[in-house]
Amino acid sequence: MALEMKVPSPGESITEVEIAQWLVEDGDYVEKDQAIAEVDSDKATLELPAEASGIITLKAEEGDAVEVGAVVCLIDTDAKKPGGDDMAASGDEGSGDDAEKDLKEQNKKTEDTNEKGDALKQTPSKPSTQDQKQDNKNYATGSPSPAAKKILDEKGMDSKDVSGSGRDGRITKDDAVKAKPSMGSPGNGKRGESRTKLSMLRRKVAERLVSAKNETAMLTTFNEVDMSPIFSLRKQYKEEFKAKHGVSLGFMSFFTLACVRALEMYPAVNSMIEGKEMITYDYKDISIAVSGPKGLMVPVMRNTENLSFRGVEDEVKRLALKARDGKITVDEMTGGTFTISNGGVFGSMLSTPIINPPQSAILGMHNIVERPVAIDGHVEIRPIMYVALSYDHRIIDGKESVGFLVAVKEALENPEELLMDNDVKRALEL
Repeated sequence: MALEMKVPSPGESITEVEIAQWLVEDGDYVEKDQAIAEVDSDKATLELPAEASGIITLKAEEGDAVEVGAVVCLIDTDAKKPGGDDMAASGDEGSGDDAEKDLKEQNKKTEDTNEKGDALKQTPSKPSTQDQKQDNKNYATGSPSPAAKKILDEKGMDSKDVSGSGRDGRITKDDAVKAKPSMGSPGNGKRGESRTKLSMLRRKVAERLVSAKNETAMLTTFNEVDMSPIFSLRKQYKEEFKAKHGVSLGFMSFFTLACVRALEMYPAVNSMIEGKEMITYDYKDISIAVSGPKGLMVPVMRNTENLSFRGVEDEVKRLALKARDGKITVDEMTGGTFTISNGGVFGSMLSTPIINPPQSAILGMHNIVERPVAIDGHVEIRPIMYVALSYDHRIIDGKESVGFLVAVKEALENPEELLMDNDVKRALEL
């Protein structure tokens, strides 16, 4: 019996996915629950497990966009599992014969192409007389079709720089698609290039980032944080913290809880615009930007106002590992009322992070550098981090944005009092 395998729904709002990669070949024998494909949605990359054991027949190609519920493969559940060296040997021979046949066909095609190329070379490329040149040109020569003109305009190219292959030299859509802008005079080194299709996730991220730039009144405010108090606490308690809880006492727990405190003080930063209304949330679902193998992912820590230092570190570790292993779920990527992005792990000194729509603000962390600062009238070397808050000025005023970032700074520079209630052991659950 042939079992039809259909694309399961990755999430409530997702109607289409893309076959990113088949992990098996057409005709392979697969075991039940074996991962047979990776599918990209606009939120995450998920594995597709086999629903039964049998011989698989693929019904979709890599890169195909398929609707949720569509059949992507068939599994013959009556087929017996192949075994034995004879089967493998015969399979190898068959593969060799097919490969040899394909090679001969390819060589034949190449010879035909070369013959056609030689014939084209023998054809005069220029008219022998001026009259013939005039006859070959008319109003259509070099004129792009409407579709071709749109593509050339998007590329910023002039139709004069494109050779038309259509009737009477007209520029077709295919000519416009293949046209490349001038890269200047070629140099002496290699000038190769490669093209890679963007995954559905990457395309969706790009779409959302452009949307955030175009549809929000985004501004960024900056400040600096003296990280000495946090360095001191981590140096004193990090070994004991890790021994008891199994996770490191990192910077993210301090920043997350500092943001929770600041969001309580400035609720507009924890708000979103929906139509003509502003929605303000009484919970703090904080998204954390993570660089995964398929691109940027933003999993969400739920109700961070209820999390301790240990709780935040546990969640950060769990979500980061799942994102980097490609096992993050759509539900874990959905929602969020505020985002924290840490470009400092890549060495960024300062940046203007882009808002994660429909959220209204994002905090950017950066690298920590020892800098000379004035302390009580004299210069000291302190570990300093620059922080940035990008916000939507449509609902967050300058007073609130600056006040929020100052509140974060105050909590980070005085964590024992403002984040730990003057009881470090209790706050760290030691």
